[in-house]
Amino acid sequence: MEERGLAGLSDLQGLPWAMAMEQFFEAWIETIMSQVVRRIGGIMRSGRKRETVVPLNWNPPYLGSQKSLIPDLVIDRDDTTVIVDAKYKEHWEEMQVRRWADLEEELRERHRADLLQVLAYSTVARNPKVLVCLAYPCDEERWLSLRARNRLVHRASLLVTERRVDLVLVAFPLSTRVLAEAVNLMVEEIRRIAA
Repeated sequence: MEERGLAGLSDLQGLPWAMAMEQFFEAWIETIMSQVVRRIGGIMRSGRKRETVVPLNWNPPYLGSQKSLIPDLVIDRDDTTVIVDAKYKEHWEEMQVRRWADLEEELRERHRADLLQVLAYSTVARNPKVLVCLAYPCDEERWLSLRARNRLVHRASLLVTERRVDLVLVAFPLSTRVLAEAVNLMVEEIRRIAA
């Protein structure tokens, strides 16, 4: 898996350069979401470009640990904020094969940490409707299988005072052949939340 990537698409022989798959996947999600923004409108900011940095102000400053929150992507449109965090991890594949209770404790703890991270990001949104998304990779064949079974998106929601926070776990294909369908999927999710 380390040599071929989670989706099994990487062949590193003969390549004159290398890129960490985590960085590639974040850039891939940014590409997908930029197409989503072209369809629905809004402004997209990127953590890669340091446009999403939210400082944490510790008191006293020298006692602080993490200095800021940096979501991968933040999209603001009308009264809705969309926050996307790309996770190049095996969680999605494992959760499709086995029940939550059957997963190893370490995997469940890493997934909980991802959930808490993206929910922490939701606190910086000022709009009354917030959609936070954990984006996970899968290969095209798995993506098509999940689509056929209506399992590409897992949803939860929290009612937080006057704001509504929706959480989605989404499978994204590492394939250009179904790129338009992945874009459509996110457009529909955002429109559902914004309605």
